[in-house]
Amino acid sequence: MLYLSAMRKIFLLLIGCIGMVLLHAQRGSEPFYTEIAAFKQQDSIRMPAKRAILFVGSSSFTKWKDIHEYFPGYPLINRGFGGSSLTDVIRYADDVISPYDPKQIIIYCGENDIAANATASVVLQRFKQLFAMIRTRFKTVPVYFISVKPSPSRWKYEQVIVEANRLVKQFLNKQAHTGFIDIHHDMLNAGGSVKEELFIEDQLHMNAKGYAIWQKKIVPVLLANH
Repeated sequence: MLYLSAMRKIFLLLIGCIGMVLLHAQRGSEPFYTEIAAFKQQDSIRMPAKRAILFVGSSSFTKWKDIHEYFPGYPLINRGFGGSSLTDVIRYADDVISPYDPKQIIIYCGENDIAANATASVVLQRFKQLFAMIRTRFKTVPVYFISVKPSPSRWKYEQVIVEANRLVKQFLNKQAHTGFIDIHHDMLNAGGSVKEELFIEDQLHMNAKGYAIWQKKIVPVLLANH
């Protein structure tokens, strides 16, 4: 009986180990897992300070390498990753949002959803899901959404972008401790076309001129240090 009991424990231990290996392998194949793992590695070495402003979203944040220089004096955490969509931010919310104790959360995401043919209504529903997840963890932390930007390479989606921005803004107007940062109109010419000089060669990601517009619109809503 003792022998059978020991064998049973060994068998259960092996099953558990195999399960952990399979789970790790499965998650390792998910989009952007390498970038998320890099964030977790950074946090294991030095966890970001509490009460910082958390920027989370897609590549417009990822490529904002000098973001701290645009907002001197503000403690920031940049958790933009790859060409992520809202579904990706939802998938990794426990990794890029929940571990921190931010005093403010600023989101830029939704553009890649639209480029993958998501409708404005779908973008809204995904954002609502993400917002609900944030509110479960952070009841009153201010959440700001940066409007989806216009891009020369994605101009064919402009009407969907405009509608998605309208729907998200309408939703946030009814929520406490939230805000909508409209950078979209500032990136358009007087005639309504997009300012191509704000973009790098791929006509999708911004150069310093584009980020300067974002800085101007974001600074007024940042919470002062206290």
